[in-house]
Parts: sequence; C-alpha cells; structure tokens
Amino acid sequence: EGYLYPDTYHFTRHTLPKEVIATLVNQFFNVTKNLDFTHPKLSKHQLITLASIVEKETGRSVERPRIAGVFYNRLRTRMRIQSDPTTIYGIWENFNGNLRKKHLLAKTPYNTYKINGLPIGPISNPGLKAIQAVLNPELHKFLYFVSKNDGTHVFSKNLIDHNKAVNYWQKNARNREGRSWRKNKSE
Repeated sequence: EGYLYPDTYHFTRHTLPKEVIATLVNQFFNVTKNLDFTHPKLSKHQLITLASIVEKETGRSVERPRIAGVFYNRLRTRMRIQSDPTTIYGIWENFNGNLRKKHLLAKTPYNTYKINGLPIGPISNPGLKAIQAVLNPELHKFLYFVSKNDGTHVFSKNLIDHNKAVNYWQKNARNREGRSWRKNKSE
C-alpha cells in the first residue's frame, strides 16, 4: 500500500499479478523520481503515509495542500491526526459504510483518533498531487476541517468554530440532503 501508483494501465488477461504489481511500483518510482523527499522530521515512508491520508480526505486537488497543512499543524502541536479514513482502514473488515463512535474508539495501528502521530503505513495509494501537497503544504493556522458534503471543506482554526461547522454541515440533515461531491464540476 502506498507505492502502487494510481494510473491507467493496459494489461493482457494473462499478465501475472507480480508483473502488474511491479509495473505499478515502477510507475510510482518513475513519477516521483524528481521529487525531493527531504524532511527534517519525517522519512520518505512517513511522507507517503501522510500523502495517502491526504489522498483519501479529499478528491479536490486544490484542497490537498491546505489539508496537508492542517495535518502538519496537528503534528507540530502534538494533536492527534484524527482522520476518519485512517480509522476506516483499520477496521475495514467490519465496516459497513457508516462510521460510528465505537469505530473511533477502536484501537488499531491506523486509528489516528487513538494513536499519536502517523499510522504505521499508508492507507491508500496517493497520486502525484497528494504527494506534492505533502511536500509543499499550505502554510496557515487551521487545525480542523469538515466536509460540506460536496467535495469541499470548511476549515477552522479553533474547536469552537469547528464544532459550529460540524453542526451546520454534518448534523443538519437539510445541509446533507441531495448533496454530492460527484456533482461538483469545478474539479
């Protein structure tokens, strides 16, 4: 996980699985060969892990640097990452599509609601834009974000504002009804 580069590939039906895997991994290293993974505190593997979280948090490439910045701010201040996709990755065998409080309390090596820092490894295979976002995050003071249910997010600097956004966008059924990120054509 993390190094199978997401792209369009053409294989014959007789292509062996190890050839498919080798092709995807080679593409990852080819696409990222000119990127500088030097970071004062994170290894390349940790950067790919963070990029995999950013990849799963939003399909909107323009938001990825801002979301990466949120996670860096959390790591810097020793807050937990608290990413729903990491929790889901750790419980996928028992996940029915509805994330509940019991899931957030489950202790797994991926549940960033329960563990400090990054999970033990990537939770997805990040594309180039997610990797670039982690290597060049937006600098800001945001610590929180919540989905507006259309592929975009509201960003907050403090818990009070975040809770207001959660109440408005997630707990208000009217703001959830009929919204889909798939209908957002801006990206």
